[in-house]
Amino acid sequence: MTTPSDTSFFQTLSLADDVTLRRRFMVVDEDLLGNMRFGMLLEVLDKVAEETALKYVNRFYPDARVVTAAIDNIIVRHVADVTRDIVCEARINHVGRSSLVIGIRVEQPGDPANHVASCYFTMVARSGMGEGAVSVALPPLEYVTEREQARAKKAVARREEHTQQQALTSEPPSSDEYRMLAALHKAQDEPGFQGLLAGRLVADSWERMYPEFENVPQKIFGGYLVRRAYELSSICSELVAPDRSVMAAVNRINFFHPVRMGDKLHYTSRVVFTCGSYICVEANIERISRDRTSKALSNSCLFTFVNVDRELRHKPVPAVYPTTYAEDARYLEAERSFKALSEHLA
Repeated sequence: MTTPSDTSFFQTLSLADDVTLRRRFMVVDEDLLGNMRFGMLLEVLDKVAEETALKYVNRFYPDARVVTAAIDNIIVRHVADVTRDIVCEARINHVGRSSLVIGIRVEQPGDPANHVASCYFTMVARSGMGEGAVSVALPPLEYVTEREQARAKKAVARREEHTQQQALTSEPPSSDEYRMLAALHKAQDEPGFQGLLAGRLVADSWERMYPEFENVPQKIFGGYLVRRAYELSSICSELVAPDRSVMAAVNRINFFHPVRMGDKLHYTSRVVFTCGSYICVEANIERISRDRTSKALSNSCLFTFVNVDRELRHKPVPAVYPTTYAEDARYLEAERSFKALSEHLA
């Protein structure tokens, strides 16, 4: 019998003593609250989730591997201090037929302890390589304690909530949502309108994939891809944030198609929604094969940033105005996702 506590995995980033490592994780070389490169932490978290899942899967399938299917969400609880060690404590919260939900608590031990973030990843166990790879069936965990049972139920509920949100994306606007969009469009027709148009709040970047980015054979490390998507999205959020934009949450990151060596990637980030001090940025990664015969969406991401001053006090951001049907759809999807997250962000 294997319980979730038996699957615990720890990784420590020794930022307090390792000056070189600390510098790699700094945003700027100055004394700044929250001076932590969140994209670097994202890359570490993806690897931690992989190692946690792989340790369990290899008990039953020694040659199997695991891939990231989704980052369900990451909620930033408190800003990290780059001069203190960071401990990532991971465990498997739920095992489905071939999927594993990994919960990771990121904290900085000490007095006082600092709970940095709560993270949830969905991994899938696979056997074989390339087009011949197939999912493998996994033995379930035994949920003994009330906490283990509660975490397993939350993992299932989170998956169902995402399924419902996906179904909502194809639903037409409600009457309240229609009035909201109509007001945003009407404002653009007013004399002297100077609002921020969503169509102008876009940033993009191109990159070729090389061997040093590989993780498992013939596949690029997903953690690297989401770090790059985050970094571009952070820059994009500054098109709206008048002060300083910092990470509040990863709403969702989906992994659709693997990326291989030689692929050309097109990263596109868009500010799609704002509310109060919060900014939602959608990022997509499109892969184009080396021979340019195939093209596919590799990842879709939705990040939430918050605009703060130097003391990390929330500061308001301007409204964003969608104009086209596609911009309306992105606005609504982000607004619905933000509502689901708002309780945690509060």
